[in-house]
Amino acid sequence: MTRRAFLSSLALAAAAPAQGAIPIIDIHQHTPYSGRTADQLVQHQLDMGVSKTVLLPAGRLYGLAAGAGGNEAVWALRDRYPERFVCFANELPNIPEAKTVLEKYLKKGAIGIGEQKFGVESDSKHIELIASIAKEWDVPVLLHFQHETYNFHLENFHKILEKFPTVNFIGHAQTWWGYIDKNHVPTDLYPKTPVTPGGLSDRYLSDYPNMYGDLSAGSGRNSLARDEAHAAEFLVRHQDKLLYGSDCSDADVNGDKCIGLPTQKILRKLVTDQSILQKIFHDNAKKIMKV
Repeated sequence: MTRRAFLSSLALAAAAPAQGAIPIIDIHQHTPYSGRTADQLVQHQLDMGVSKTVLLPAGRLYGLAAGAGGNEAVWALRDRYPERFVCFANELPNIPEAKTVLEKYLKKGAIGIGEQKFGVESDSKHIELIASIAKEWDVPVLLHFQHETYNFHLENFHKILEKFPTVNFIGHAQTWWGYIDKNHVPTDLYPKTPVTPGGLSDRYLSDYPNMYGDLSAGSGRNSLARDEAHAAEFLVRHQDKLLYGSDCSDADVNGDKCIGLPTQKILRKLVTDQSILQKIFHDNAKKIMKV
């Protein structure tokens, strides 16, 4: 056994969940990320108790606005620790090379497409292209919805959901989580007011079997913390549609910048049924991804 393989086996043993504990799949991480190195990410995920991490690459022209690495960067880490990391493929949807690049990494073993975080309409021909590739390869698509910035006009995304019913889509970010509220104001990216059920993303989760929600980042955590009574009910009602993710760029889980560990803590507080918690932490990701 090489030294690298030996160290990898030690890391795996350290991260293995205790008997009876729920294994955790983190569906949303990047490397590098806002200056955090790959080695720091490895330790970060171990410290959070994550057993498997999904690495989401940036497209070639952008670093997901946060210094995130592209396809080659995430695959380099996955190749070092194949038991701990899996990868999505990503590319800008509105460039001629998009299909070629995505299929290159899907052939290599990518288990999804995303994070799609680009300035296009959410029902555009560009998103249709991404959906058609995902359909052909039977993989999910993770999208960042942010008002007037990325994947514009969430209210039109139902057209994609209806046109591609066999493709699983995972909603993420400020506008997606803001719209759990029926009275959401689109310009308020991190609302703190109590939630009125029946918002747009709430309805998408209820009405479309192929729509899922990624609880990562400050937006996901905010959706749980802003109205805990609503969140407790929401988590039970959508227990088969929600997935845990972190999407934090810190190197120290005990610092103020860590989002993943606080999100774990609030989920454990709000979800008292361990079978539901297991769906959110593990089973739902296992169901729609090849992890």
